[in-house]
Amino acid sequence: MRVLITGVTGFAGSHLCDLLLTKEDVEIFGVKRWRSQTENIEHLQSKITLLEGDIRDSTSMREILKKVRPDRIFHLAAQSFVLTSWKLPMEVLETNIMGQLNLLEGVRSLGLDPLIHIAGSSEEYGLVQPEDLPLKEETPLRPLSPYGVSKVVQDLLGFQYFKSYGMRIIRTRGFNHTGPRRGSVFVTSDFAHQISLIEKKRIKPVIRVGNLEAVRDFTDVRDMMRGYWLALEKGEPGEVYNIASGKGIKIREVLDCLLKLSGVEVKIEEDPEKMRPSDVPILIGDSHKFREKSGWRPEIPFEKTLRDILDYWRERI
Repeated sequence: MRVLITGVTGFAGSHLCDLLLTKEDVEIFGVKRWRSQTENIEHLQSKITLLEGDIRDSTSMREILKKVRPDRIFHLAAQSFVLTSWKLPMEVLETNIMGQLNLLEGVRSLGLDPLIHIAGSSEEYGLVQPEDLPLKEETPLRPLSPYGVSKVVQDLLGFQYFKSYGMRIIRTRGFNHTGPRRGSVFVTSDFAHQISLIEKKRIKPVIRVGNLEAVRDFTDVRDMMRGYWLALEKGEPGEVYNIASGKGIKIREVLDCLLKLSGVEVKIEEDPEKMRPSDVPILIGDSHKFREKSGWRPEIPFEKTLRDILDYWRERI
């Protein structure tokens, strides 16, 4: 089985590679930009084939697809940091929407017929009403950030190409997932990074935070990647599936757990730079549809996820 992963050097892409390397008869091809950092996949480079390209370049994507002729595609490449999407909305929309369009048009123009996974996001739901919880796939999409808007378009574009051209596209809406290798701009990793610096006495014992009252549904990235694999193994083309733990955790609780794991005493200060112009107060997903279809269940306790993130930063600092 020839598997193509866009965004292979990213957080999710590297963990998906780890999973696929445990499967028999899978050959992995990954798309990387020429300037991408490869530290997430340093342990993998001898085991996968890296292809230089840019999803924003239609010719580049077509040449990669022509060379690989994949049986399965996991489309993970995106600008995924929500806060950045307010600062650089054009870049986010171009990368996420036009990048996917280039991929789908490349597949269509070459007459290929792979199974395609589109990695959506819980940020598509955006403005959540109390009666909406837990969020089901049919809940109205009311995105509150340019990033959320871009993921809605990716989602609907995947559905349109399924209906219009019969392309075997399966969409997922993954709720927050985290783990080791997560970039330090994302909240769980940001906290762990700061705590590790405090432990090593590199910075003063002050944790700078954004909105601690937001509630999110966290899943370990390794469980989420099992979900992505099962989406193509068991899912129905044209369908969309939530992948979520079904449990809401307040960001303040995440910080408290990491501090307990560390034992450091700190002062907590709000950082205006970490505040969003419009934040989604609560996201809790209902993944009943996906669980029934695939048999997926989260297996890794959240405390272990946080411990692994903390240990990851301790090793790097």
